[in-house]
Order: sequence, then C-alpha cells, then structure tokens
Amino acid sequence: MADKKKAGKKGAIVSPFTDAELNYFKELILDKRRKAAEDVERMRAHLVDAREQAENDTAYSFHMADAGTDAMEREKLYLMIAREQKYVGYLDRALDRIENRTYGVCKVTGNAISKERLEAVPHTEISIEAKLAQQK
Repeated sequence: MADKKKAGKKGAIVSPFTDAELNYFKELILDKRRKAAEDVERMRAHLVDAREQAENDTAYSFHMADAGTDAMEREKLYLMIAREQKYVGYLDRALDRIENRTYGVCKVTGNAISKERLEAVPHTEISIEAKLAQQK
C-alpha cells in the first residue's frame, strides 16, 4: 500500500480507495447525513410543540415541578440538536475529504484507515491504532 501513497493537494496523501469504494462511502455518509438531518428536524418540531404547550398552560394547571421538568426536557432537546448538528458537520467534512481524495488516510499516522473502521465510523479521520494510542 506504500506505493499508493502520493502527494495530493498541499502535500496530503491521496486516498487508498478506488473511485467505486469512495462512491460507496459517499453514499453511506449521505445516508447517515440524511437521517441525522431528519432527526434534527424532528427534535426541532418537538421543541416547538413543547413551547406551544408551555404557553397554553394556565395558572390553574401550572405546577413548579412540571415547569422544572419541562425546562429540563427542553434543555435536553437543545443539547441533542447541537450534538446532531455537530455530527452532520463531521459528515460534511468527510464528504469534503472524499471530494479532495484524502478520505481514508489517518491524519495522525498518514496510513490508510481500515475499510471496516470507516464502515463503522465513516466520518473518522484517524485509524484505530492512532485512536488507541490517544487513549493511553
């Protein structure tokens, strides 16, 4: 595989994958991105519903404990939306790496990332070896 390594843009190493394999990963990432975007929209709709429900509460149906629970649920939704949007950003960066043909190259070691790892975590930028070394 060492002979596949060539300098690309700005000295980056070119992806070890064929065009067909890159297309496979692109489709995988686009599918995950679509699902994540749907999740964000679903959570936002739930958030709007929760706000409308809070506005419709009257003084007689209002209880401090319920208000605290509602606030906590809204905060949890905001955090989940932010997390999912961050994930979409990672997926977008992976799509950029596919486009500039640097996808599948570990940014720590410069070696190829295994196909199995990329199928499990398609937005990863580091190999399993580099990830394990980081955790030590």
